[in-house]
Amino acid sequence: MDGSGPRHTGALEGLTVLDLTQMLSGPFASMLLADQGARVIKIEPPGGETTRRVGPFLEGQTRMEEGGYGSYFASINRNKESIVVDLKSPDGIALFKRLTARADVVIENFRAGVTHRLGLDYETLARDNPRLVVAALRGFGDPASGESPYAAWPAYDPVAQAMGGIMGITGPVPGGAPTKIGPGVGDLVPALFMAFGIVSAVLSARASGRGQFVDVAMVDGVLAVCERLVYQHSATGDVPGPEGDGHPLLCPFGLFKAKDGYVSLGIPKDEFWGPFCAVIGAPHLGDDPRYRLNADRVARRDEVNGIVTAFTTRHTKAELLEIFGGRIPFGPVLRADEIFADPHFAARGMLPEVEVPGASRPLTVAGTPVHMSRTPGGVRRRAPLTGEDTDRILADFGFDEAERQALQAAGAVA
Repeated sequence: MDGSGPRHTGALEGLTVLDLTQMLSGPFASMLLADQGARVIKIEPPGGETTRRVGPFLEGQTRMEEGGYGSYFASINRNKESIVVDLKSPDGIALFKRLTARADVVIENFRAGVTHRLGLDYETLARDNPRLVVAALRGFGDPASGESPYAAWPAYDPVAQAMGGIMGITGPVPGGAPTKIGPGVGDLVPALFMAFGIVSAVLSARASGRGQFVDVAMVDGVLAVCERLVYQHSATGDVPGPEGDGHPLLCPFGLFKAKDGYVSLGIPKDEFWGPFCAVIGAPHLGDDPRYRLNADRVARRDEVNGIVTAFTTRHTKAELLEIFGGRIPFGPVLRADEIFADPHFAARGMLPEVEVPGASRPLTVAGTPVHMSRTPGGVRRRAPLTGEDTDRILADFGFDEAERQALQAAGAVA
């Protein structure tokens, strides 16, 4: 899969997005749009985005060549184009405004106030393009939607995890110390909400002819997926804490040790309890009044978990997959190498390969989980080199040869 693949395919074909974002949250949001066929044009600063220089790097790569091309950047900037624009220069600002006049969406994740200082805020850009959707993804949101006392604070994934509530209810020991979730959910969850908000605003703009400002705070996005702690505290006054590897309302439900790792299994409905007991060779427990109903099992959580663990620890993950698979809700805890070898992910196209310029082999990235029957999206182009698409982008937006040369001579683009 190389850089010459089709520019548009998918449900968002014809949508043009100018992407000013950097790091993880904003680029992941714009990647979701690109995966579904939007033309996403990455507006990079001189020298390219910082994450280009973040590894790991494949064999044969030159780390700083073409502004850098680390795996981090390659993973979340696939299907995009790149142009370098110096937004610190008047020519660069004028160029960007000219691009926005013909675009559908601008997405940025600057600190609050930066776009106003540059004259690139929603109100200014909408004067020339009333249909434009401008989206901002910040740690604590934009003051336009409600000014947080933390609006000027920088925020990264662990900050959003901590203040959005998810870290406070996550930990290996019930009631114990909180822990950070492995993937950057403080970035990725808000990115999902941002992509949803952008598509919603575009649908509205196409119906009404009027765009709008879309504002997502990272901490708000995290809180939104912690909905259970909100209603629990409101209804009972309780303050939920780390829940360990189980579930506060269901039993058995969670992680259990196997001979060679861990497995996840659960009994979300009482109807699974009998079959579970039969499979583990204890059918008499299926009708035992101490365990038959979920409320009874929750009241005897330690006993029930002991019954489950006594069985699972005698078997490997593969053996437990054969025993439980398809009978009760079950899944082994897979390591990365096991995910690469699992037939499910191959069948679902979740491990596509992309070309990496200069490398001796391609890079495998996580595919899109959204499959559409008529307008299939997916990974069809590698991430761009720094400024790789400058000439074509400028030509497509109406800049003639003389204008393009003048802009490059002035250092406004590269």
